[in-house]
Amino acid sequence: MKASIFGLCFFIIGALSASAQTKAEQDVINLSKEKWQWMADKNVDKLATLFDAKSMFVHMGGSWGKEQELNVIKSGNIWYKKAEVYSATVNMIGNTAILLNDIDLVAVVGGNEVVNPFMVTEVYVNENGKWTMGSLTFSKLMRPVKLK
Repeated sequence: MKASIFGLCFFIIGALSASAQTKAEQDVINLSKEKWQWMADKNVDKLATLFDAKSMFVHMGGSWGKEQELNVIKSGNIWYKKAEVYSATVNMIGNTAILLNDIDLVAVVGGNEVVNPFMVTEVYVNENGKWTMGSLTFSKLMRPVKLK
């Protein structure tokens, strides 16, 4: 009898922590979706609050920090027109979320529209109940573009 109650307690605790993790993961996925829309809309005010002061951005053409990323978006040097997200997975490590997005990105770079398949790694940190982005990295995939 004691073993059954003990087992039930562990099951309930496990279920509660799994649902809390699932909520955190879903919050990060939702935030990422909003971020893609803010990037498409060139909404640098929203992005400025999302990007941590020490955040880093890695692109095919270079890497830089928050201010340069915001300037690139604001100026239209890179216009993230549309990110078609095919999958999003999140791994939680403490208060850090690592999100992987398999996407096709429609962007305007140097006045030319391009479509590339990417695995995008986004790192978010939760401090005082607020998620901020610490890193965004684009890794070009070998698969063909899926977007029609």
